Amino acid sequence: MSKDTSARTRADGLTRAYDREFRLDAAYRASLPDVQNTDASLIQGANVPIQHVGVSGFRLPMSVRARDGRALVLEVAVTGTVSLAADLKGINMSRIVRCFYEFKDRALSHELLEEILLRYKKELGCSRARLRAEFRYPILQRSLRSGLEGWQYYRVVLEGTIDDLDRYRRYTHFDFVYSSACPCSADLTEHARETRSVYGIPHSQRSKARVIVETNPGKSLAVEDVQELCLDALQTETQVMVKREDEQAFAELNGAYPKFVEDAARLVYERLDADLRVRDFCVACSHLESLHSHDAVSVINKGLPGGLAADFADFRDLIC
Repeated sequence: MSKDTSARTRADGLTRAYDREFRLDAAYRASLPDVQNTDASLIQGANVPIQHVGVSGFRLPMSVRARDGRALVLEVAVTGTVSLAADLKGINMSRIVRCFYEFKDRALSHELLEEILLRYKKELGCSRARLRAEFRYPILQRSLRSGLEGWQYYRVVLEGTIDDLDRYRRYTHFDFVYSSACPCSADLTEHARETRSVYGIPHSQRSKARVIVETNPGKSLAVEDVQELCLDALQTETQVMVKREDEQAFAELNGAYPKFVEDAARLVYERLDADLRVRDFCVACSHLESLHSHDAVSVINKGLPGGLAADFADFRDLIC
C-alpha cells in the first residue's frame, strides 16, 4: 500500500498522518509507556482496594456441549473481572480478553472457567477473580398434541468465582418463561358462571423465573437439567409451535396448574431443594399482570449462611 500523501505538518513539527508502513520491533515495544503499572503516587482518589475491575461484554463464538455430547456453536458474551489491591494503579484490561482467547477453541464449561480464572490470578497478579459467560441456549420443544417441534431459546449464564485460596464456586443462571393463570380469577369466573350463568375468561400472563443455582462440588448440572427442574416445578412453559389442538391443550394445562407468584417461587424452591446436585439457589419470579398495569413479583432463596441472598431487585429485567 502506498504511503499516505495527505500528511500535514503541524505548527509544532509533528506529522498528522497514519503511517501504514511503520513496523515496530522489540525495542520499540519495550519503550512504550505502561500507565497501569506506574507507582501508587499516580493513583487518583482514595488509595484503596477495588473488588472488581475488568471488561464486560466482549463476544466470541464458542462451543457449548449439550447434555447428549453434541457441540453447539453459540455467541457468548463474557464479563471478566479481577480484584485490585491498594497501591496498584490499574490492570492491563486487554489481558482479560487476550487470556480468555487462548481458550477460545475449547468447549465452554465450568471446568474451563475455573482454568481461565486460575490463569487470571497468575497473569494479572490478583487474589480473586470472576467470569460470567452468557449465551442463548436452544432446546427442541415438542408441541402438546399436534406433534410439531420448534426451538425454544433460553438465556443462560455460567458464572465462576475464585478466591484467594483458589476455591472455585460455580453458578448457573437460567431464565424460564411460563404462563401463570390466576387461581383467584379462575374461581371468580366459575362463580359468575355457576351463580349468574355469565361467561367470563380468567386472566393469565406470560411470566418469567430467573433461577441462580450453585452446583455442589463434584456434581454437574447441564442446561437441560435446569430446564427440566423448572418445567417439573411450573409445568406451563410457553409454547413454540401451536395448532388449534395445542392451544386447547395449553388452556387445559393452565387450568390444571394455576399459580400465584408466591406459588411459583415455592414450587421451584421445592424442586431445587430436593436435588442433591444443587448446593444453593435463589429464584426470582415475575408475573406480568394482564389485570393490573404493574407486575406481581417474588424472590426466594435456600437460606444457607453466607450463601446466595434473596436481594434481587431488577424486576424490569424479567420482562419477557
